[in-house]
Amino acid sequence: MTTPTKIIFDTDPGIDDAMALLFIQASPALDLLAVTTVFGNADIDTTTRNALYLKDRFGLTAPVYKGTDKPLTRPRNPSPTFVHGENGLGDVELTGLVPGEPEAKPAYQAIIDLARENPGEVTLVAVGPLTNLALALQADPEVAGLLKAVVIMGGAFAVAGKPGNVTPVAEANIWNDPEAADLVFTAPWFVTAVSLDVTTQVVMSPAYMEDLEATAGPAGEFLNAISKPYARFYGGRDGIVGCCVHDAAAVAFVIDPSLFDVRRGSIRVITDGIALGQTCQMVEGELFGPSAWDGHPVQAITVGVKAEGLLKLYRETMRA
Repeated sequence: MTTPTKIIFDTDPGIDDAMALLFIQASPALDLLAVTTVFGNADIDTTTRNALYLKDRFGLTAPVYKGTDKPLTRPRNPSPTFVHGENGLGDVELTGLVPGEPEAKPAYQAIIDLARENPGEVTLVAVGPLTNLALALQADPEVAGLLKAVVIMGGAFAVAGKPGNVTPVAEANIWNDPEAADLVFTAPWFVTAVSLDVTTQVVMSPAYMEDLEATAGPAGEFLNAISKPYARFYGGRDGIVGCCVHDAAAVAFVIDPSLFDVRRGSIRVITDGIALGQTCQMVEGELFGPSAWDGHPVQAITVGVKAEGLLKLYRETMRA
């Protein structure tokens, strides 16, 4: 039997974050060491409360560490309540257990310590703004050589799907802290960006979510409930019938990377001007004159996805 992959889940719950976290919990292929929270889909107190609520309600054993409340250098953007609701989870009533308290250690320090305790074994899955990762790099640059891999949900590279979801060229997680994202992409660890190019091609239809509710127990019931306002948002803005699979796609990449096609090359993030937050890759092997991409690590972006295979993996994992 294959040893489960140890992961840290850096998240800003968030409807699709909840979908991803419960996917992790259900997967025998993953060993969740910690949940680290960050601002993004809501303020840090709300995202941390939501992570603790999900931990308590669904029996997660991993500790929750509260992360940063703002970007590295700029003011925090307003929370997208029109997408995730005032409570970050579609404004469904959060019934049941009263959430506990996060661990005393800050999220960035938890990332550093877990990487040092498990050198070469931990994959960091980040599905919100990348500020905690940047803070970990600033506090301990050696952490980049201690993690097995970094997989993010973020970015848009205009090869498929949508080229942006908060501006014509920027994806929300990167746009919320472009300086942190540029630091993460140019650090000497191996990053895979599961981007809008593929996540907008995978849609959980209303029928799919109803099936989850019928077959995946309390988690399926909860996910169907929080998916309804999310689906209304996508229907009203993009004409999509259902929910795009964003954060759970990054988790799926860790479980089964064969579901994706990737393209390699160094990546930079635009940190000012009209294209703020745009992610730009210089494809490996292309020849140009001297540029800001030179001398930076080769990273990967997703450019294709087996959508039905990903949906099957999610459904079968949640049912089990």
